[in-house]
Amino acid sequence: MYGYDQTAGPGQQYAPPQQGMQGGYGQQAPPLYPEPSPPSLADAVRAFTTGSMAAEDFQQIFATSKVYCPRGDNPGFLALHNTQQPVIPMFTSLKELRRYAGKESKYFVITGAEVIDLLPTGYGFVLDMEGEHRMVFDAKAVEQMVDFAMRRMYG
Repeated sequence: MYGYDQTAGPGQQYAPPQQGMQGGYGQQAPPLYPEPSPPSLADAVRAFTTGSMAAEDFQQIFATSKVYCPRGDNPGFLALHNTQQPVIPMFTSLKELRRYAGKESKYFVITGAEVIDLLPTGYGFVLDMEGEHRMVFDAKAVEQMVDFAMRRMYG
């Protein structure tokens, strides 16, 4: 059709499509078994708090995940000072943040790695304060996360 004969005649050979190619012009066929996606941060929090995920695995997922942080009128984290140590509320999803701060609350989104990089010294953070699997990291735990990130990055 459209400019060529699909039947192989004398002197013509039909070449079947190459395996792994689809459509033409170098398009890859989708893999038969797609790579499993990593757990979401909320899934990682649940797994870590129930003991079914190692700390190192949790930290790797946390580092690349989006974290939702409530914000005020000035740049920076909002901190809670009515706790033993000051902590910063953070959330695994916009839904969790809205449950805590309301529908009209202001927020910003950063990665877990940026949290570890930007968190002020002496502060901890709490993930999903109103959630079923609330998770608190005190200032010492944050220091350990920083150490882990540095070892992973620089060896």
